[in-house]
Parts: sequence; C-alpha cells; structure tokens
Amino acid sequence: MITPSLVTATTVLRALVLRGMAHLVVAPGSRSAPLAYAAAAAHASGALSVHVRIDERDAGFTALGIARSTGLPCAVVTTSGTAVGELLPAVMEASHAGVPVVVLSADRPPELRGTGANQTTRQPGIFENFARAAVDLLPVRDPGLGEAEQRADAESFLTPVLDALHGSDATPPGPVHVNVALRDPLHPVSDDDHRHLHTWARALAEEVERARAEEPPARIAHSWSVLDEPFLTPDAAPAPDRTPTPHLACQDAAGTPHGTPLSRYTMTPGGPSAPDDATRSEGTLPVPASTVRARPGSSHPVVLAGDGAGAATARFAQAHGLPLLAEPSSNARTGDAAIASYESLLASSLGARVDSVVLVGRPTLSRTVSALLRRPDVSVVAVRPEPVPWFDRGRRPEQEVAGFAEAAGVVGPAEDGWLETWQAAGAVADAAVLRHADSRPGLTRLHVARAVWDASCEDGSVLVVGSSTVVRDLDLVARAQAPLPVVANRGVAGIDGTLATAHGVALGTGRPVRAVMGDLTFLHDSGGLLLGTGERVPDLHVVVVNDAGGGIFQTLEHGAVGQDQRYAATVERFFGTAHSVSIAELCAAHGVEYVRADSAIELTAALAAPVVGRRVVEVPLERETLREFNLAAHEVGARAVEEFLAGR
Repeated sequence: MITPSLVTATTVLRALVLRGMAHLVVAPGSRSAPLAYAAAAAHASGALSVHVRIDERDAGFTALGIARSTGLPCAVVTTSGTAVGELLPAVMEASHAGVPVVVLSADRPPELRGTGANQTTRQPGIFENFARAAVDLLPVRDPGLGEAEQRADAESFLTPVLDALHGSDATPPGPVHVNVALRDPLHPVSDDDHRHLHTWARALAEEVERARAEEPPARIAHSWSVLDEPFLTPDAAPAPDRTPTPHLACQDAAGTPHGTPLSRYTMTPGGPSAPDDATRSEGTLPVPASTVRARPGSSHPVVLAGDGAGAATARFAQAHGLPLLAEPSSNARTGDAAIASYESLLASSLGARVDSVVLVGRPTLSRTVSALLRRPDVSVVAVRPEPVPWFDRGRRPEQEVAGFAEAAGVVGPAEDGWLETWQAAGAVADAAVLRHADSRPGLTRLHVARAVWDASCEDGSVLVVGSSTVVRDLDLVARAQAPLPVVANRGVAGIDGTLATAHGVALGTGRPVRAVMGDLTFLHDSGGLLLGTGERVPDLHVVVVNDAGGGIFQTLEHGAVGQDQRYAATVERFFGTAHSVSIAELCAAHGVEYVRADSAIELTAALAAPVVGRRVVEVPLERETLREFNLAAHEVGARAVEEFLAGR
C-alpha cells in the first residue's frame, strides 16, 4: 500500500502542473515532507522546476516574482505553524496585484489540532481577506480506500479552489490557499512508495510534454500584472541559459545609441514608434482598429498609465494624439506620445488645462497625479474590461468603460496641437531637471535612475524596481524609448521581499534581470541573497542606492517636521532609521559579487557589465539634502515649462 500522505502530495502537485505550473518553491519542514519528496521526484523527471528557500517569506516572494512575470500559477510549500504566517506579505501583494500564487501549507490532521501539539496553530482561514478561495484538505476518512479513490477524493476538493485562480466575471484572478493536513508517516517507507514516486513523476513529465505540445498553458494572472508576451522567452528551461542576450534597438529621438556618460544628458521630443498591433499579447487591451488621428477638437485629455497598463495604452495614446503620462511599471512608457517629466507639466499652467483623463492600470506614485484625479473640473474615464484586484467595486468615482474605443468616444478629440505642446514642454522640463542634477557635485539619485533605465533598455534586461524613493526617481527622469519590461510590487507597495521577487522574475522568465532599490529595501530582504548549495543561480544584478537610511521620508511631511530642531532627533530616529551596515561584507557573507560605484565613470562601467550571475552594485549617496534636492528638481521643471509656454 502506498503511504496516504504521498498520494495526497502527488495528487496536489499533479493538479497544479496540469494547470500550467512550471515552477514550485519549497521551504523545508517535517510536516510538509511528503510534498517535498513529490517535488523532488517531479524535478528529477523534468515535469517541474523546483527552488528551495529556507526563509518562508523569501519563498513566498520568489513564487510571487515567478507568477507575476509569467502569468502562470506558482505554488509555495511550507510546513505548519509560524511558517505559514511568513507568507502573508506575499499573499497580500498577490491579492492586490491579481497574481496566481498558490499557498500549499502542511498541517496536522484534525485529531491533533487544539491539543497543544507542537508547531500547530489555526491555519485554515489565515489568508481569509486575501485568498480568492481556500480549502482545508483533510486526510481521507476511510484508510482502506485505494489509491484511485484517494486521488478522486482529494481532486474533488481541489478543483473549485484552483478554479478560483482564474477569477470570474466579478472577481479578478489572485492567490488561493490549500491547507494540506497530513498524517504520519510523512516519508517513503516501502518499495511501493519509491516506485510510486518514480512512476508518478515520469508519467507526469510525459503528460505535461503532450499537453504543452498541443497547446501552451494559458496565462491566468490579471492581464495588467504580467509582462507582455514579447518580453518572455518561449519556454524557460530549468537550467539557466548563459547565452548572451541580444541587445534591443534602443535609441533616442535623434537615432543616437545610448551608452553615453551619465551626466550632461539631453532629451528631445518623441521617440521610436509604438509596437505594431501584431505584437500585442493575448489578454492585453485592444486598440481601436482605426489608427487615423481623430479630428481636432477643443478638449484637453491626457492618458494616465498606471502600474501594469501595458503597451496597448501607448498605442492608444499615439493613435489618438493624446499626451501619455506613464509610470515606470506601467510598461507603457514608450512611443512618441509618452511625456518626459510629466509631473513638472502637471504642476504648470499646462497641467491646469487638462479637462479629462483616460486612466489605465493603477496609479500609485505621485501626489500630483492623485490631485489631478480629484480635481472637480476633470472627468476621469477608466478603461477596465475586467474586474481589477486593487479596489472594491463602487469605491472609486471614475466612469468605467470596457475598452479604448469607448474611452475615446467619451473624452472626444483633442485640441489641435495639444500633444505637440506637451511633447515640447516635456522635453524642456526633462532637460531642466537633468541640468539641475548636473549642477550638483558628483552622482545624484536622478543620474542613477536614468543610467539604470537606459542600461536595462540597451541590454534587454527585465527591470525590477523597489518601492519608496527609487521608483519615483525613475518616474521623473526615465526617458520614453523602446519598450522596457518593468516589474514592481505596487499591489501594496511594500519594500519587503523585493530581492526575492527579483530572483523569481529571473527564474520565471529565464531572462537577465537588473533590479534597483534603496538600501533599506535591500537590507529588509537581504536574506533573499541566500541560495542553498546547488540551487539555480539566476542572472541578476542589483543596484543599491545607499543613503544610509529612509530617504523617502525626507520627501514627505516628516522631512519638513525634521527641520524643526524640536523634532529633528525624533524624525531621524523613527523615520530616517540611519544604519552603518556594510553592504560589501553582507555580499561577501552570501558569496555574491560586489562592486562600489562612487562616480559616473564607475557606475557606467558597472552597468556595462553583462548581466550574468549575481552581482550587487552599491552607489553611496548622501541623504541630508534629499528633501531640498527633490523639491528643487520638481520646481525647476515646472518653472522651465512656464518659461517655455510664455515664449511660444
């Protein structure tokens, strides 16, 4: 007789693999051992690529990065007890971003719950506010049931829960929780068990090969949560591919290849054409069939591309001659309509003329944008062809439409020359902001942001961006150019798990990944650097902007409060959170290559290195004058726009 816990484990994993799961992340534990033995057998047969992490929080975010970047479900296995609670941050992010993460938590059987049994707590319902569905998968009541009956029993409970990964007409896709109660024995105990694992894994590999030859697995994540199809490899093999990645054609408006020194940047209006509709991936929003520019009218609309809006948004803006204000993680910051330094324009008299907004995706970064969306004289039309995961229906005021064509009809044609004015003013603002950065001695945050963005565009890397200040730096200075795949955890916008997410993106896509984040974001997830011996090492270079503390708070109200000597020490301790951690020594302890860049030349050289293996690039900056620098950068941009408009 085959051990029942192994039958349950193989049944659960087979159900997930047949739904397109190609990667599984496992954290070690005794109660979850049957799932680990099944995972090992599936990995050996080639049916599944398995990654082991000792930290459950990092395991969860690794699974999140894989699922978000591929659109396919990825499960994370944990043992019982506090290990399950460690997954809550990743599940929260998955819920708000519409990502199909599957929690497989091992648990004690019912007879041991509530008895004080070691490492036992109330696991069912732990993710109640965030999981789309959950099941407490209990052991079969009749121990005399055969293997086929045991499988059928488990599958009857699994099917509706795994169906919920897809969402519904009223609910977006998202995470689910399968709590797997397992009785001893928790390991193979007989030759029948060994044969079962081997035979099951080999049959599963053959089944997967046949199924994927007939039809590739369909992506089930929310369409705004995943990278467009052209950014993904056709089939990410379990073994890392060390073949150099071809460079993307990435030029500025004048046709000059990037790769120039960091400082003294210039920006001209326009950029490369938007991708042809033929490259549109399944699940992205359709652009109206006609690409003929609408008849000039008298309205002043803009298109706002929030997190995950996608390249179709850029095509829509360009086709209708509308200014495109695209956040870095919108994956829409490309094409002639994308406006540089758009925050500076919104703060000017040109921004005051905006009377309507076509909103796509989720705007998360700018208070200036939030103020625009709240203005009583501005109508907001949100393109939402399906339920979205980041707000409850009825809790936002904008008018919803099902597609771009309907949105275009609502806002009407733009005034003649409206886009051209924004393009020219955006170029002026961008140049002014960068002159401001160049006027400072040494590197600034804006130089680093621009350089990382350009380097990622040039070498074809996926860019993972941390929360807080870094993503806002990119929003201010990242130039619109060839499409760049960007991933950011903007569902709940936490800093936790960023390194692990970047690892997951690299493992899931099989692409080189460049990540950029602040020092606190890096230190918060420094455990993400830990890979066990023999684990697959992704191609990942991490740029750490190190200002020895929480720079984001300098740019908020707390920065102003901290200038009052009565609160200076309080703000520094509770918000600045200064530290003296040696990132070089931290990297050395984890066996990760490290380089420090103190100048533009050193940063240029560091970013020019091929993204192969793991490497950390530390860029030390000062934090004390960040508030003044940040405010001045926005002000000089807005002032340059006003001077430009006055001279027209």
